[in-house]
Amino acid sequence: MQTINPALEAEYNNRALVPEHPAIFERWRRDSASLRDNTPCTLDIAYGTEPLHKLDVFHATNPRGTVVFIHGGYWRSLDKADFSFVAKPFIDAGLSVVAINYRLCPAVPISEVVEDCRQALAWIITNGGTHNLPLERIALAGHSAGGHLVAMLYATDWRQQCDVHCIVGGMALSGVYDLEPLIQCSMNTDLKLNHHTARAASPIKLESTLTVPLYLTVGADESRAFCTQSRQLSAAWPHICETPEEVANTNHFTVVDSFAQPTHPTFLRVSRLFK
Repeated sequence: MQTINPALEAEYNNRALVPEHPAIFERWRRDSASLRDNTPCTLDIAYGTEPLHKLDVFHATNPRGTVVFIHGGYWRSLDKADFSFVAKPFIDAGLSVVAINYRLCPAVPISEVVEDCRQALAWIITNGGTHNLPLERIALAGHSAGGHLVAMLYATDWRQQCDVHCIVGGMALSGVYDLEPLIQCSMNTDLKLNHHTARAASPIKLESTLTVPLYLTVGADESRAFCTQSRQLSAAWPHICETPEEVANTNHFTVVDSFAQPTHPTFLRVSRLFK
């Protein structure tokens, strides 16, 4: 039987920390549906054989680069369709966006979620041109579990998979980079982590194989644990990570809104990777 540490649960249970999260999720879904209805896009392209091996492409006019976005949900919930809204400012800035899905826990362990994201990125780099994606410059971005998955893509040995010299940088929003604290939290009922698997999937225990910038962002109003997690990755990877940005007046969820605002520094840090 799992033992829950109340102090860690209080730090890592974001839905309990933000009781208004259902309204935030509903706004995201509404804005995302509107974007899909009013923006050139190609939906549910298969990058693998599993039902959740799908990605959406949002097409900019005469695009000069591609942003790959990975959604959050503690590796066990939510969907790429909930986050379509983040594509709009990038499209307006001449950048196409790819949003990917992956299999969820507990159906698969986190290690296989990571493999899905590796497979998706390799598919994009190899096949994205058939969907008019510019592949000379690609940036990675993700929120929460997606931030962790971006970091794991940085820690991947790509030599036997594909050429990743096209990756110009990344943005990880409110990610978890040391998974061991989650062993004592309620979400581990689905994640099924132990100390070995948690360490193996913790970017702070790994080396980055990419040498391009990885920007770390966290909401100033979220738990200290999430702020600490970003600082720990910055300390572990000082050659590519600057001091994490703390976005004022945002929590674990609303920090995503800053990423989707065309004048916000969080958005601009990514868009400037393509200049």
